[in-house]
Amino acid sequence: MRRLAGLLVVPLLLLSTAACGDDSGSDSAQMKNGAPAITTGAKFGEKPTLSKGKGEPPKELKVVTISEGDGPVLKKGDVAQVNYYGQVWDGKEPFDESFSKAKTFDVSIGAGMVIKGWDQGLEGQKVGSRVELVIPPELGYGAQGSGEKIKANATLVFVVDIVKGASVPASATGKEVAQDNKDLPKVGTNTDGKEPSVTVPKDTAEPAKLVANYILEGDGAVVKDVDQVVVKFNGKTWKDDKSFESTYTSDATVIWPMDQLSVKGLKEGIIGKKVGSRVLLVIPPDMGFGDKEQGSIPAKSTLVFSLDILAVM
Repeated sequence: MRRLAGLLVVPLLLLSTAACGDDSGSDSAQMKNGAPAITTGAKFGEKPTLSKGKGEPPKELKVVTISEGDGPVLKKGDVAQVNYYGQVWDGKEPFDESFSKAKTFDVSIGAGMVIKGWDQGLEGQKVGSRVELVIPPELGYGAQGSGEKIKANATLVFVVDIVKGASVPASATGKEVAQDNKDLPKVGTNTDGKEPSVTVPKDTAEPAKLVANYILEGDGAVVKDVDQVVVKFNGKTWKDDKSFESTYTSDATVIWPMDQLSVKGLKEGIIGKKVGSRVLLVIPPDMGFGDKEQGSIPAKSTLVFSLDILAVM
């Protein structure tokens, strides 16, 4: 398990190409529709290259649809898996791209986990589309820039392929299951999208074996070991009853590929459960992080999770 990191980060303003001024007369071999032209790899799925931007970059977000997919429209709260190629306006080489990595990048739309230009530019796009985003500094990395390749006040240009997408509910909404074992943590059953309470019993021995119990039992598909699962969770350590990580602090979801999940107790606790469920997981040290300290998690900790299984990709 790794902490979700923000790469790129959302007002609801969506600017289409037409909304960004008159582009007549701006096209050339170097430019197309007022944005740097794709020079190779023009089709969806192909690794693109971009020409250098010509003239002054747009002052507002520009969204150019290169090819429109036939999938569902992405809305705030949805998750998407994308490939991207990023270059600064006056650059000739990418500062980052995912096409060569054989792994898509996960985005929670409108959650503020990426730069604002991405959140605004991807909302409203169809799954299966290729879009080009020209992002002004205030919707990118601003005056601080990012690393050596993205200087202060840089305009960014991205080609983004929206490979997959899923609509994600705010909460698990399954049938409530009795929590009648007083020796196990109690988990809240609210379905309003707010963080469920998790209360670890005091003066009670930690379970020696994995606990994976339904709190709310959904009626969706059973999670398989090849699935990519969209979840919200609150993770605690049993001993001090303190949260070490929660997706609710950022109101975001995470996508966990089951075949890459390194925490054995998480993987075994989720596989076989139904989408739409809330699950209590109590993970003993030998199925968690063992005798290794992990950030704020002490060595040999028993882990407690309230986990909503919201969708599979």
